Amino acid sequence: MKNKRTIACMLSFAVLASMGLSGCRKKEENNDTNTGNPPSSGKANVIVWTPEEVASVTREKLNSWLSSQEQYRDKYTISVSAMGEGEAATQMLTDVEAGADVYSFAQDQLARLVAAGALSSPGGKFEENIRNNNDSGSVSAATLDDKIYAYPETSDNGYFLYYDKSVVTDPSTLEGILEQCGEKGKKLYMDIQSGWYSASFFFGTGADCYYEYDKDGNVTGAVCDYGSEEGLAAFKGLVAMASHPAFSQSTGSDAALFNPDGGTAGAVISGTWDSAVISEYLGENYGAAKLPTFSVDGTEYQLGGFGGFKLVGVKPQTDSDKLTFCHLVADYLTGEEMQAVRFESNGWGPSNVNVQESEAVQSDIALSALSEQLQYCVAQGQYPNAFWTLTEAFGTDINSGKYENASDEELMKALDELEAEIKKAK
Repeated sequence: MKNKRTIACMLSFAVLASMGLSGCRKKEENNDTNTGNPPSSGKANVIVWTPEEVASVTREKLNSWLSSQEQYRDKYTISVSAMGEGEAATQMLTDVEAGADVYSFAQDQLARLVAAGALSSPGGKFEENIRNNNDSGSVSAATLDDKIYAYPETSDNGYFLYYDKSVVTDPSTLEGILEQCGEKGKKLYMDIQSGWYSASFFFGTGADCYYEYDKDGNVTGAVCDYGSEEGLAAFKGLVAMASHPAFSQSTGSDAALFNPDGGTAGAVISGTWDSAVISEYLGENYGAAKLPTFSVDGTEYQLGGFGGFKLVGVKPQTDSDKLTFCHLVADYLTGEEMQAVRFESNGWGPSNVNVQESEAVQSDIALSALSEQLQYCVAQGQYPNAFWTLTEAFGTDINSGKYENASDEELMKALDELEAEIKKAK
């Protein structure tokens, strides 16, 4: 599955040979009014934006870390402010100079932030740390046109299979799951009216779909081959699943489907946000696994999907020493120690491979399943609203039974039409 995005822009980078850093040269602006801790007199202040749920632990750990940095502790203070990933990206895109020096954001904003000149690319030992210490999916999510622009922070947004072990004893194949659910009078639930979920079939067969943007963040085109043999196999897999009597469209309240008081689910395709409730409902029968394989015309495919990652970015600086320090902050915030801390305090799924292999993470059933599934996923880029509207309508037609008895020619015609509309979406 390709992971390329094209941005037609020229970014000016100042090369810092000693640390291998690069950054656009921009005038800094004093942001004291937007900090969590006031800077000390005579020291430069570095502003960090991080989501509210981890702001307190981030502030505590950064203060402790800074006290151990002999080279920098008498030169800098660090101010931590609560700012969600989505809001942080919006603020940075609105006014880079007024934004934080180090900030968390969702990986689907990477292209826009690069285009806006809001990211200083890590190099040297920082780039080595990123490549050597994080899983491939998160590194790919931080990369644009073969260049790393940010630090992986999590690998925990995606979907996988939850199942009731008293119903499903073998979760390896889609056909087997449907059969086992049917035998127990239960259902497999999935939201195929969402392009986010239905993409699992298309990406699984090798079909491609992503958008390209210019330096201003405008869509310049779409790469999509849904109208292909790979797309046809995915379409037939979706239709076969939707027409099975043991399948049901997701209700939007997936965890509740396992409620022992009237719940009808034997298996559900969802994400880590449902793990606590599902675990409580199922108790010793709580199971989770990567998505299953599915077969079409004698060929087996592994369901893929979108992977979601949180990243940490560094704003370009005019002061090379401060830029180096900001990269040190980002490196620490996304390193093994902090990823372990955030897992323990907030359940965030780590991208750091050592933390992933720890006993604590390995014993987390949902995160282990997601980690395995992310090997088959594509880092989600930017998709215009029209894409989601088109794929919702497409999934609704599948759920309605419109294509249940359609020929391959009829299915291909529908795919060609969908592909054409996707490529026109802005």
